[in-house]
Amino acid sequence: MKKEIFKLLAKLNKAILPSFTKKRLDLAKASKIQLAIVGWRSFVTLNSLD
Repeated sequence: MKKEIFKLLAKLNKAILPSFTKKRLDLAKASKIQLAIVGWRSFVTLNSLD
């Protein structure tokens, strides 16, 4: 059940949130909101893979 929810969230993240990897964002110069988005996307991705 938990894994399916995170897989759905991962698909929503991919559709809605921006991809900073494609934009070549430097994490040292990123704003707080950009860091929060990167952290959220990585959290959801890691939980959907488990």
